[in-house]
Amino acid sequence: MTHMAAPVLRRVVLPLTAPVGSVRSVRWDGVVLTYDDGPQPGGTDRVLAALAEFGSTATFFLLVGRARRHPALLREIVDAGHEIALHGVDHVRLTTMSPAVVRRRTRDGRRELEDLAGRAVRWFRPPYGAQHVSTWAAIRSTGLESVVWSNDVADWQDDPVDAIAARCTAVGTGSVLLMHDGYADASDGVDDGPAPGFDRGELSRRVLGSLRERGLGTSSLRDALAGGSAVRGAWFRG
Repeated sequence: MTHMAAPVLRRVVLPLTAPVGSVRSVRWDGVVLTYDDGPQPGGTDRVLAALAEFGSTATFFLLVGRARRHPALLREIVDAGHEIALHGVDHVRLTTMSPAVVRRRTRDGRRELEDLAGRAVRWFRPPYGAQHVSTWAAIRSTGLESVVWSNDVADWQDDPVDAIAARCTAVGTGSVLLMHDGYADASDGVDDGPAPGFDRGELSRRVLGSLRERGLGTSSLRDALAGGSAVRGAWFRG
């Protein structure tokens, strides 16, 4: 995307697709931090420590199966003041399922996650960002709103921390940044290969430090929307 294309996208294209849109960014002067695929021991706990050091909140898009297996980590996320959101019962692509199945799984996943967390859940992020118009509609029918991202540091790749952190230089005001505190595997219904070996807490420190040096604050989607507004637009991919 060129330097001029991004403002045009936000100002002209996204508003036209907002009626069938997912949250893609926020009109706000900071960066929204989001984490996927947790909770996971050795990942979530280190990310939480990094966030605490920088005094930042984040939105955690959780897998219900993992929340079920690691209730203590889920409680740590909630007790630290972060926002809980749904990433799925497992990590299987919704675009492989019928809308009826997507609706049932999403509805049931939301109920269980809310019971486990003791918090209401407002947001849903489809695994791999994969959704069609029909699955988007199924998500909306459960009372949840689809959230995607503006920037992805690709921390699902097993690259050096410095190389991954360097990708956040493209992150700007209003961006929704995709990161991970876990890594989906066979227990989540998928096989994405071996998990990266880097320290996710250290990566978060590098990213948070870089954003702070650039004068960019960070927070959860919930906290960003307390002083800003969501930018929605069509996002459909397999």
